[in-house]
Amino acid sequence: MVKAKKSLGQNWLKNEKIVKEIVAAAKISVGERVVEVGPGQGILTAELLKTGARVVAIEKDDRLIEELQEKFELEIRSGKLEIIHHDILDFDPIIINEAYKIVANLPYYITGEFLKKFLTTPNQPSLMVVMLQKEVAERIVAVPIGRQARDKKESVLSLSVKVYGAPKYLKTVPRGNFQPAPNVDSAILVIENISKKLFLENKISEQEFFSCLKQGFSSKRKKLKNNLNLNDKLLAQYGDKRAEDLQLSDWLTLCKII
Repeated sequence: MVKAKKSLGQNWLKNEKIVKEIVAAAKISVGERVVEVGPGQGILTAELLKTGARVVAIEKDDRLIEELQEKFELEIRSGKLEIIHHDILDFDPIIINEAYKIVANLPYYITGEFLKKFLTTPNQPSLMVVMLQKEVAERIVAVPIGRQARDKKESVLSLSVKVYGAPKYLKTVPRGNFQPAPNVDSAILVIENISKKLFLENKISEQEFFSCLKQGFSSKRKKLKNNLNLNDKLLAQYGDKRAEDLQLSDWLTLCKII
């Protein structure tokens, strides 16, 4: 059996109950296309195939390809599963020329780049269910687990996800559910209703929105009147607030006018 490689951030999920919860969260219909990132030893792959999905499993580690091909020989021959030897960060989503969902137990170190790649691509998935570091999942939903909504603090990361879809913190997954165990706990994050409709509805380009957002967060502790060039109306409404205190709707309004 292939051992997990630390340099690739490999931590095999071994709890089948958690695997079933991940697959259930993806709400997969028979025949749907699902892209699995980093199938590893195939525990999640097997559960995805039970749904009747047509699975594309993308694996970077060449050591695992033969093992996966042997384990799922019948599913590959029947066309239910395709295994691609590729780095997901170099993979072109345009190749998937149909609607699809993503299910992934992500290596922590690629999380930011992975989310950016698949949220901004012209060929977006409709939904993602991803396992990632607990603290990152909390930052994305902007409410630390166990805290109240009034404690909500947005960030460039949380707003960058929310402008494309609706993130939901599904479940904390303690480190003991992996082999080898990572140094931190993980969480299952679901991002639903992924699209670019907010840019169209607000008549603002992605580039304009993110340029404005980054400028607003350029000095995080400063008030917006110090970070952005606001007219009198916006100055009165937002000038004394900090970037982290504004919701996505506020940012869309601000960036459209600016």
